[in-house]
Formats: sequence, C-alpha cells, structure tokens
Amino acid sequence: MISNQILQNTIDGLKNIAHVDLCVLDIDGKEVASTTNEIGNVSAVARDFVESPADSQEIQGYQYFKIYDEQQLEYLLICTGSGDNIYMLGKMIAYQIQSLLVAYKERFDKDNFIKNLLLDNLLLVDIYSRAKKLHIQSDAKRVAMIVECAGGRDSNILELTRTCVGSGTDFVTEVDEDNVIVVKDVSEMAKPYEIARSAEDILSSLEKEGLSGVRIAYGTVVGEIKEVSRSYKEAKMALDVGKIFFDERKVICYSELGIGRLIYQLPIPLCKMFIKEIFGGRNPDEFDQETLTTIDKFFENSLNVSETSRQLFIHRNTLVYRLDKLQKSTGLDLRVFDDAIAFKIALMVVRYMKYMERFT
Repeated sequence: MISNQILQNTIDGLKNIAHVDLCVLDIDGKEVASTTNEIGNVSAVARDFVESPADSQEIQGYQYFKIYDEQQLEYLLICTGSGDNIYMLGKMIAYQIQSLLVAYKERFDKDNFIKNLLLDNLLLVDIYSRAKKLHIQSDAKRVAMIVECAGGRDSNILELTRTCVGSGTDFVTEVDEDNVIVVKDVSEMAKPYEIARSAEDILSSLEKEGLSGVRIAYGTVVGEIKEVSRSYKEAKMALDVGKIFFDERKVICYSELGIGRLIYQLPIPLCKMFIKEIFGGRNPDEFDQETLTTIDKFFENSLNVSETSRQLFIHRNTLVYRLDKLQKSTGLDLRVFDDAIAFKIALMVVRYMKYMERFT
C-alpha cells in the first residue's frame, strides 16, 4: 500500500531531524528501508521480536519497535543506540510512520472509491455510506476533468497532476492507461470562467513540467456525489468531440460543444446517407484548397460577401464567381442561410466520419 521509496524518504528525513540511524523491516525480518549499512543481518533477532508480546525492546544495543496498522503488525523499526533518549525518539518515529500508514491507507481507500464512482460500479446506497465513512462531502459541487497527453499517459503525469491540483477536497486518479481524471471541488467557483481558468492553470503547470500535447476536457458541474460519473462521461465526450471539431483548443468544456455534440452521436450509416443527399456522388475531399479556404472564411464572416472578399484579398466579383461555381457543383448556394447550414453540417459530418474511420 505504501511504497518502499516513500518509507526510505521518510526515515531519511527523520534521521536528519533526530540524528539517529534507522532501519525498517517487514515482519519476516527483511530490510525495507534503512539509513545505514552497519546494522547487518538481524533477521533472526527480528523474527524472535515479532513472536514476543513486547511492543518495544532493546536487543544487542539497538532499540526495536513494532509498527501496527489497525492492530495488525506491519513493520519493525530499529533505532541504533540505547538509553532513554533513543527510546523516546524511537517511540515518536514509530508513531510517525504508523500515522503515515494510516494516511496512505485512507488515500488508497478514497482513490478506490472515486474510481468505482466514475465507472458506475457502486450502488446508490453504497455511494453515500462509503462517502460518509471516508469523510467525503456528498453534496459539494464538483466537476470531472480528463487530462490527456500526446502519446498516451506518461508514467509521471499522475503525480504531476496531483501536485498541480493540490487541494485536499479534489481527487486525482486514473481508470485506464491513457488519461488522468481530476474530480474537482468547485463549490467556491461561482462563474463558469473560473472553472475554465482552473483547467487552464493545470494545463499550464503540466506544460511547464515538460509534458507536450496536453489537452483537458471537463463536464458540467454536479451537486451530488452520485452524479460525478455523469460529469465524467460528459468530459469523455468533450475530449473526443474536441479532437474532431475544435482541434486547436487545448481546454474544452462539454457545454461548449454545440452541434458537434449532436453529430458525434449520429450512427455512421445515417451520416453516409446524409452526405450522399447533400453532395450526391461527390466526395467533399475533392474540393481544392482554394475552395475550402473560401468556404471557411465565408462561414467565419457570417456569410458576409464584402468582408470575406476583403480578408481573402480578392475582388468581390471573384468571390461571387467562386460561390456560383460551388453552387453549380453541389446545388447549394452558401449565400442562402438554409443551404449554408446544410453545407456546414455536412462538412462537420465528414470530419466526424473520418475520425471514426481510425477505430474501424
């Protein structure tokens, strides 16, 4: 539950404070962490101490202490030296390590709870009873965020994200090998832009740590712990839809997906039928770059011919010629609102179909 490296770091720090060498053993007498190589092989002595009823004992000039986790013996602590001062230091150090075990166990239990909550693996009655037991507020406002890096989840991103988030009421976990999930307490955030800013802060912190291709997607705010899984599902959809229709954005919110969210939920056969109706037998990929640039700029300027021609540095009549040419090939006049809407949706559907082809 607690790694040997954490124990090693802990006793290294305690040694610097107490100025006494320490060694932590498992209940079989095997060394787990140590600040010295001078203790030697004490496995036999340690096993005898485990069998004894004493919680502490001075043996061969060293002080031995037992460390428990909920009445179960987990580790042995050896303090080099003897006497009352060493005994008192050892008792305090053993208590410190024991407290560390409790803290990590609680963190482990909370992490498991959040994972099962996100994956809908808990009954409603279990959600509230376990939340109460783990001292997790059940009616706080929360939002689920998904953090993704280029090339999959880096081995260090989980701890880096935990460092970036920092709040004791937030949870950072993982449910697969690709992404890290942040369940963020937003009770103190009154405006949507504050949530967006917190996501951007996480993004900025991770990029400063050298991570590339970081994207963050988040769902809507929920007021009950049972609804966290819904926010997580929304964040997953936002991540996918963002890649398709908002590729330039590094932070994307579920509520900002617009029509892209509807298109994402369309079955592929229906998409193919729609594209055939709009473009006939023609493939939109056949449009040359000049035509595609014209279309994008025309939509960007809300179908304004004068502004579009100005930004494209072409004569107004040249733009009209291009639009007429497009109308002849597709039957759609982009200057007519209904035709423009149909064309815009069709292009988005094509992008969606191309994206989905990668997974088939």
